[in-house]
Amino acid sequence: MASSHSSSPVPQGSSSDVFFKKEVDPTKHIRPVQSLPDVCPKEPTVTDQHRWTVYHSKVNLPAALNDPTLAKRESDFFTKTWGLDFVDTEVIPSLYLPQISKENFIAYQQEISQREKIHERCKNICPPKDNFDRTLLHIHDKSRTDLEQVPKIFMKPDFALDDSLTFNSVLPWSHFNTAGGKGSRDAASSKLLQEKLSHYLDIVEVNIAHQISLRSEAFFHAMTSQHELQDYLKKTTQAVKMLRDKIAQIDKVMCEGSLQILRLALTRNNCVKVYNKLKLMATVHQTQPTVQVLLSTSEFVGALDLIATTQEVLQQELQGIHSFRHLGSQLCELEKLIDKMMIAEFSTYSHSDLNRPLEGECQVLEEERLVSLVFGLLKQRKLNFLEIYGEEMIITAKNIIKERVINKVSQIEEIDTDVVVKLADQMRMLNFPQWIDLLKDIFSKFTVFLQRVKATLNIIHSVVLSVLDKNQRTRELEEISQQRSAGKDSSLDTEVAYLTHEGLFISDAFSEGEPASAAVDTTSQRNMSPHSEPCSSDSVSEPECTTDSSSSKEQTSACAPPGGIEIIVSEDMRLTDLELGKLASNIQELLCNASDVCHDRAVKFLMSRAKDGFLEKLNSMEFIALSRLMETFIVDTEQICGRKSTSLLGALQSQANKFVNRFHEERRTKLSLLLDNERWKQADVPAEFQDLVDSIADGKIALPEKKPVVTEERKPADVLIVEGHQYAVVGTVLLLIRIILEYCQCVDNIPSVTTDMLTRLTDLLKYFNSRSCQLVLGAGALQVVGLKTITTKNLALSSRCLQLIVHYIPVIRAHFEARLPPKQWSMLRHFDHITKDYHDHIAEISAKLVAIMDSLFDKLLSKYEVKAPVPSPCFRNICKQMTKMHEAIFDLLPEEQTQMLFLRINASYKLHLKKQLSHLNVINDGGPQNGLVTADVAFYTGNLQALKGLKDLDLNMAEIWEQKR
Repeated sequence: MASSHSSSPVPQGSSSDVFFKKEVDPTKHIRPVQSLPDVCPKEPTVTDQHRWTVYHSKVNLPAALNDPTLAKRESDFFTKTWGLDFVDTEVIPSLYLPQISKENFIAYQQEISQREKIHERCKNICPPKDNFDRTLLHIHDKSRTDLEQVPKIFMKPDFALDDSLTFNSVLPWSHFNTAGGKGSRDAASSKLLQEKLSHYLDIVEVNIAHQISLRSEAFFHAMTSQHELQDYLKKTTQAVKMLRDKIAQIDKVMCEGSLQILRLALTRNNCVKVYNKLKLMATVHQTQPTVQVLLSTSEFVGALDLIATTQEVLQQELQGIHSFRHLGSQLCELEKLIDKMMIAEFSTYSHSDLNRPLEGECQVLEEERLVSLVFGLLKQRKLNFLEIYGEEMIITAKNIIKERVINKVSQIEEIDTDVVVKLADQMRMLNFPQWIDLLKDIFSKFTVFLQRVKATLNIIHSVVLSVLDKNQRTRELEEISQQRSAGKDSSLDTEVAYLTHEGLFISDAFSEGEPASAAVDTTSQRNMSPHSEPCSSDSVSEPECTTDSSSSKEQTSACAPPGGIEIIVSEDMRLTDLELGKLASNIQELLCNASDVCHDRAVKFLMSRAKDGFLEKLNSMEFIALSRLMETFIVDTEQICGRKSTSLLGALQSQANKFVNRFHEERRTKLSLLLDNERWKQADVPAEFQDLVDSIADGKIALPEKKPVVTEERKPADVLIVEGHQYAVVGTVLLLIRIILEYCQCVDNIPSVTTDMLTRLTDLLKYFNSRSCQLVLGAGALQVVGLKTITTKNLALSSRCLQLIVHYIPVIRAHFEARLPPKQWSMLRHFDHITKDYHDHIAEISAKLVAIMDSLFDKLLSKYEVKAPVPSPCFRNICKQMTKMHEAIFDLLPEEQTQMLFLRINASYKLHLKKQLSHLNVINDGGPQNGLVTADVAFYTGNLQALKGLKDLDLNMAEIWEQKR
């Protein structure tokens, strides 16, 4: 409890006072005060009185402690002395004030230390003042003596009664012991303590009053200054009143009218906004009935656009309106209902489109309806509608086959449907012409079905591409607008005035009327027909205020697809380019899937017919007809869908492989039977075989078409003429040539079996070569056919037949080479191997003929004796056998081959004759024996050269004689 020791300064007006000033002499009201001893605080000087310090804060302690609001004085000691809140509360340290420590005063102490030294030196040098009042010193000493009576505990700076030790020291509990009743001693002790504390209080109050009395003049001066301040305030209030009156007049004359115009303009704009908002609310109120009307006419896109626009208006312009608090959720539920309706509608459309009669042109069913449905589904991101269409395609493909089979079976009277219940069994009772007609009908229906699917998917694809193109153009426009807006913002510099009291821009107040009205009108009419009249507040429920299907057209752009119908692309259809691209590829994939479905159903139809081996029993012409029909269907579907389906092609290949196996086995068996019954005699050549050979020579490797029966019959020829050469053949070879042409023609009719046919044909040629070798060279015909012996004629005829086949092998090779892909040309080496085998076989036959004559020469010449008669019997027999040989082979083999064969026979003859002459020691010495041998040789030479075709044969008989040593 410290009191101030300085007097209060007189309030002075500063140099910045706006109003009345009055010069005041500060020395006029302030008396010089005598200095106290240095132990007391110094009085403030005249100059210090103009600056406020902590000593200016003074208060009467009893007045501060005595609360005038209390109705009754509290008798409690603590509240009486220190007030109601006698317990000091902890002050929370401020976050904005720094923590002050001794380090903060180091700079100050260094700065003031020099002054402090000077002050101490001056205090020691200057003597104490003699003119101070001794009475005051006496009073001061007396006050100090009185204060010493107060215990030091009350003077401690950390004095606090909440400390238990301090509390017990000040108020011992022994004075408040109430055990056993309140005794007189305790009461006296408590009273004594109270008087003691009151005495301490009186001492302190007396000292405080003394200190206050020392500054009484300052209080009087403050009271005088208070009257002057009141005069100043009175004049100030009069000046303020005059200023306010002038400002009020200026406001009334110059500002009030203009501001009133602005207020009225703002009020009018607000009223227009409220009016337009009410019209917009009336329009939004009609959303649900309008959506119901649109849904009744299947206008899903219009209904979705209306719902989207209404939701946008609710979120942006009608947000927070209580009456529409449930409308958003209702529209969401309605949108979900529309999603289900669109999916059901698309499923119904798919069923109607795919199950209509497959006749007439392949036009799209209700194209506008399809476009509307696809747009609605895309808008709602229901991208799985293609799966619905795909499932409907599978069902339709099954139904097509079922309907065609029922229709065909019903036309056949031989089939009793009451006995044969199952449709598959009824279908298996059809013969090949009936069944192939049914298959042709199914393929034609499938073709029409795929064309319709393609037309429908093209419309869907056009819609998707239109949306994709619109997204790209919208993105480009947004980029351009952003660039323009960026340039405009950089160059725009607007200045607006601000109304402080209204919180609005003046420019907005003047210009907001028309544009704001127009903006609200545009917003409210966004859901209205472009040709409808504006609605008044009295007719908000009229039909023209509702939103029709044209509501979405103001936010759309049009583009024309190939189908000819105008496609409307909505602005809010925000599908990503990736999703749209994937959807477009799925549409193309769906078309290919439709082709695969048709092919799969056709395969199942074929397999159900093939259960009883029906397809394997087809002849060549029937299978070729079936193959061509299937290949035509495969090509047609590939042209429609752009991709070849493999299931039907695989089934065709499988059946073709079975057909090739059966085809080959039949021909091989037939050839085997022909060879086993062949007697190896020269056969007549019918005219049809000669025509067949001639057509091959003309480059037509195919069986000739059957000509109508001619009355004039052509006689068969003895030999077969091939390119001017005569071939004496057996009947088996003629049929083999026909079989080879069947293989070649099968390759032309069924290109997919070319490699298999090549392998089978080479196997057939090898079989003919090996089997004919077994029968002729191996003499197997003796047991198989029952021939007595294998004659030279049989051998020559076999050789000539082999030569005919060898002649046609290059033709066959060229035929297959033209039909094989280049990577499979390596298979043609089989023909080279076969040609070599045939040549080896022909050489073996020639060697066999030479061997026959060689054995004959060995037998006859071993008995030859050089004696008369001339010619000897031995040479006669030799010439006879040579003539028989010539007669056997000359008509079968060409002249060149005959000459070469007889040259080889003659060489064998000369070898055996030379050997025999050497054995007989007959030499070319001109003797009698030499003459006999020469005569026999001349006879042999003359007979041999007399044979047909051997006249110019160089026999060189001089080689029979050994050279002289």
